[in-house]
Amino acid sequence: MSLYARALGYLARREYSRQELERKLSRHEYAPDELKNVLDRLEQQKLLSDERAAEQILHVRSRKYGSRRIRCELRMKGISEELIEATLQDFEQTEFAAAQALWCKKFGNVPTTAAERGRQIRYLAGKGFPAEVISRVLSGTYAVES
Repeated sequence: MSLYARALGYLARREYSRQELERKLSRHEYAPDELKNVLDRLEQQKLLSDERAAEQILHVRSRKYGSRRIRCELRMKGISEELIEATLQDFEQTEFAAAQALWCKKFGNVPTTAAERGRQIRYLAGKGFPAEVISRVLSGTYAVES
C-alpha cells in the first residue's frame, strides 16, 4: 500500500493534524522525503488541515473538558499556538455553561462541607476548567455571560 493511500485511509476516519499524521505514517516511509511530499500534496488538495483537526477536537471535547485540557491536547497533536488561541477564543465564552452542565450532572448540589467543596473543585480542575470558572460554578453565580 502506498504512503498516500495509507494517509487517505487515516483521513477518511477522522481529521489529523500534520504532525500527528506525520508521526503515524513515519514508520511506513520507504524513501527519503516521501512523507514530506505526501503531506504537502494532501495539504495542497485541502485533505489535510490543522484548522479542521483543531475544530474537530474542540467539538468532540467541549462537552466534557475545559479549555486548559483541550489546549494541552491540541499542543500534543502539534497544533500551532496561534491556531489554538483562535480555536479556543469562542469556546472560552461558553465554557462556564459547559462546566455548569458537567457539575450539575455529577453533583447537582452546592457543597456544604470543605471536604465536599474540595472534591468538586478537584473534579472540575481535573476536567481542565480554569479556577475562575470553577469558583463561579460552585458559588452559584449563574449569570449569563454577555
